[in-house]
Amino acid sequence: MIRILQYTPRTGLDVHYPIDRLPQALRDKKGLLWLDFSGEADATCEPILRQVFGFHPLAVDDALQETHTPKVDDWGDYIYLVLNSIEYGGHLDAEGLHMHELDVFAGRNFIVTHHDQPLAVLDHAWDVCQRDFRHTQNGADHLLYRIVDFLVAGYMPVVEKIDEELDDIEDQVFNKPTRDTLEQIFALKRTLLSMRRVITPQREVLNKLARDDYRVIDPHDRIFFRDVYDHLVRLQDLNESMRDLVGGSLDTYLSVINNRMNDVMKTLTAVTTLFMPISFIAGFFGMNFFAPSAHMVRWTSTPAFYVMLAFTLLTPLTMFLWMRRRTWV
Repeated sequence: MIRILQYTPRTGLDVHYPIDRLPQALRDKKGLLWLDFSGEADATCEPILRQVFGFHPLAVDDALQETHTPKVDDWGDYIYLVLNSIEYGGHLDAEGLHMHELDVFAGRNFIVTHHDQPLAVLDHAWDVCQRDFRHTQNGADHLLYRIVDFLVAGYMPVVEKIDEELDDIEDQVFNKPTRDTLEQIFALKRTLLSMRRVITPQREVLNKLARDDYRVIDPHDRIFFRDVYDHLVRLQDLNESMRDLVGGSLDTYLSVINNRMNDVMKTLTAVTTLFMPISFIAGFFGMNFFAPSAHMVRWTSTPAFYVMLAFTLLTPLTMFLWMRRRTWV
């Protein structure tokens, strides 16, 4: 799908601008053109990017082939950016964190975006520009800021979902940890690592936009990119904090499992200890009560049987009470 939004001070905002008039829109230095390619075939995008806009073949190849690494390239009259949008499907999702690449060409009077999958944050920015044309009045660099701002703002719902999942995992760890709990912890750890791989380079991209001298970005608009950079710094801090919490949850899980194993071993040891004197007494007397030898009649008499039976019953009971008093059981 190809969408075109064009604004001029004379005619206002046009959201149905014809594609065959793109060269005319590019010649209007006071206007603003936003061309969006959403899931469009490379055979359709490449001629427009190379012939109409005159972008460098290397930049066009990078845009048509997903690289998944945020970066910014300065080509003089325009800059080329690779940004990433993220969505989180949850730990029950096989893929967990979904990353979608957004390629942006930004010039003095145009913005060209290319993405293979529909992006909700970009659709939101498109709708906002349609409702309020003031977002298109301040030039292409300000529109670029709006797009990047909406893109970064879309990270917060992901962070909130991960934070909720982390709370659920902590409850499971303390209440009833299972093997699924361990799988969720490692899945969440991989998700946060993937998120860090997106936020860190994207933070550097915004740092360059806020501090470097690009011809297509007005020096007065750099402060807006600095604001988005600050958001990414906070997001990275949150990511590090959640990674520490996940590591703590893993340590707690292992401690809980070890404590449970210790309780099991303590119980089995207590049972074994209680039966040791019984085994000794039974082994000492053997089966002599039922088939006594002629020379051991006194040892196998009826009183001796009752004394041995009393020892058999009272000894484990006495040991149990003693171990309980020592808080061993």
